[in-house]
Amino acid sequence: MGAIVLFTSCHMTAKKFTDETPTRGKIKIAVDESYQLLADAELYTFQSTYKDAQITPLYLPGDSIVKLFLDDSVKVIITSRKLNDNQEAYLKGKSFIPRTTKIAYDAVAFIVNKSNPDTLIRYNSVRDIFMGKTPGWKQINPHSKLNDLKVVFDNAGSNNVYTITEKFGITGSLPKYCYSVKKNSEVVSFVEKHPEAIGIISVNWISDPRDSISHSFLSKIKVVSVTSEYDSDGTEYYSPHPAYIANKQYPFIRDVYTINRETFAGLGTGFTSFVAGDAGQRIILKMGMLPATLPIRLIKIKSK
Repeated sequence: MGAIVLFTSCHMTAKKFTDETPTRGKIKIAVDESYQLLADAELYTFQSTYKDAQITPLYLPGDSIVKLFLDDSVKVIITSRKLNDNQEAYLKGKSFIPRTTKIAYDAVAFIVNKSNPDTLIRYNSVRDIFMGKTPGWKQINPHSKLNDLKVVFDNAGSNNVYTITEKFGITGSLPKYCYSVKKNSEVVSFVEKHPEAIGIISVNWISDPRDSISHSFLSKIKVVSVTSEYDSDGTEYYSPHPAYIANKQYPFIRDVYTINRETFAGLGTGFTSFVAGDAGQRIILKMGMLPATLPIRLIKIKSK
């Protein structure tokens, strides 16, 4: 009898230990491929701190991670796009209340080949590229030695495509000189090999020059600076630097969110709280991105 009691007691202890909490358990999350470096850094620190937490990230295009989320294949996603009204209504119809937390400010970056001298482009010229009005480099710069443009996105279903089409109110197809590969790293490779190309990637991939991947990418391409949306024909150009994202002078800014559909305070809730908290926000700042909840002070230096 004593042996049976001992066995039951051990079984209950093991079950209790595997119960999911904000700092313990095993889950999968889906992450927009644009934010792989961000998620890797946050997950490394979180799991180093909480040894019983096992979070497996799935890095996919924006459309794919939302599908997994709606299908209940993952409880948490990291994305730059909020759920739309229909998606929220679908989840609420199944008694799920999605919780959206802003964790960072991001930007779409435009990159060109190392040999291309045109790294300053006006906002209106960028708009005209995607409206089908600017198929060649000579329309951007009459002195350019390049001819036809090749515009390259990471993926046809990515949030980078969504950001551009939403920004310019494009409801149909993009111009025929717009192409897609599979992911951000392939955009960098394409631009590196094609002098006439202009690539669109998340700034997360090039925001931290100390990171080996970001440093490698920055050594292969050049980043374009753009005039403000509200001074589109001006002479002041802004790169997707955190300072110009913070003061909204760079015109292609977007928010980054975690969206959670857990019905209890599980591991996904714990990870979201970590990323939105002081430690997680400092990781974002250290990576060269702009944190959403950590106060940032910008200091303007005047030259004499």
